[in-house]
Amino acid sequence: MTEIRSLARSHTRTAIRVLVGIMRSDDATPAARVSAANAILDRGWGKAAQPVENGDDLPLELVHRVERVIVHPKDASDADVEREA
Repeated sequence: MTEIRSLARSHTRTAIRVLVGIMRSDDATPAARVSAANAILDRGWGKAAQPVENGDDLPLELVHRVERVIVHPKDASDADVEREA
């Protein structure tokens, strides 16, 4: 797998040149030009974020931050004792 990835990456410059050539070509179909332009942008800037929807056709609420609170057993037992008193 590593060899295939390395081989494919060795053709990166040529592939980008071909995509740029297609994108700039007046003879290429508009669909081919847009496809080449999108491929170039995806490689350079990453793919655009895709919205994720649930089954109700509403966007999912994304969690931006997850916190983990660690309670020391000693502190937890002290709090329990105080509540019982």
